[in-house]
Amino acid sequence: MLDNRLALSSWSLHRLLGPLRWTIWDEQNRTQATAEQPQPQEIDLLDLPHVVKERGFHYLELCHFHFPSTDDAYAAKLKQAFSDASVQFHTLLVDYGDISSPDEQRRQSDIAFLRRWLDIAAKAGAAAVRVIAGEQAADDADARQRSSEALALLREYGEAQGVKVVTENFRELTATIDSWRRLMNSLPPSVATIVDFGNLLPEERDTGVAYGAPLAHSIHAKPLYRADGTIDKEDFDRLLSIVADKSDRAPITVIFDQDGEMWEGISDIQACIRSFGRDKNESDGASAD
Repeated sequence: MLDNRLALSSWSLHRLLGPLRWTIWDEQNRTQATAEQPQPQEIDLLDLPHVVKERGFHYLELCHFHFPSTDDAYAAKLKQAFSDASVQFHTLLVDYGDISSPDEQRRQSDIAFLRRWLDIAAKAGAAAVRVIAGEQAADDADARQRSSEALALLREYGEAQGVKVVTENFRELTATIDSWRRLMNSLPPSVATIVDFGNLLPEERDTGVAYGAPLAHSIHAKPLYRADGTIDKEDFDRLLSIVADKSDRAPITVIFDQDGEMWEGISDIQACIRSFGRDKNESDGASAD
């Protein structure tokens, strides 16, 4: 059954959780800055663990730009909200940082920024923080080395806080299977990766999922859509089948990033995952007979 592995990312509700507080690099002042993008707030982040539990999810991944506050009191409230709902705060997804940058001042500043988010994650009860590997070109070996060194440092820092550091096939540095694999091979085995269906090159989707699934901290299940707006279930099932064969533990995170009503889109993906799980169980049972 895949039901007990269902997770949701707050990105799938990014039009319902209030302003998006994007972190950007302020080149003039040589530091991070916040650019706020207005969005309606229909759900308070502190209520989200209970809301997703009611909808059948067991894990939640929160984007850092959804945090309305990062002070200790708010982190404690968020940790309590997860505990009260019996939902695991699986990953804090930090959606900023170029630890592969050749600009040493920016790189060190971004590493310090990520350390602060590891502190926040520890206080909020997150199991892990997702760190973007980098924004330099996938074939830049020096950038990959800088990323690897930074990830190792952050892993050590997080470990002391009781928080794992994971990365993802996300942004330029890990845009190809080759660059992603080379980076993962350079890291300690304790640094896992998120596998996002939607971030793989079209010709590398099957092999990319097969490579990443055994190393996965979570699977970002982002389907393709047909021209009529419906999920390409055949394609989605094929990737889920690879995941089921290669990984029996990683949470499967629903990622909805289309136009339209967000809960409806989430429910459609959730239904596909559940349908695949039932079909696989029936197939496995028939084979056993």
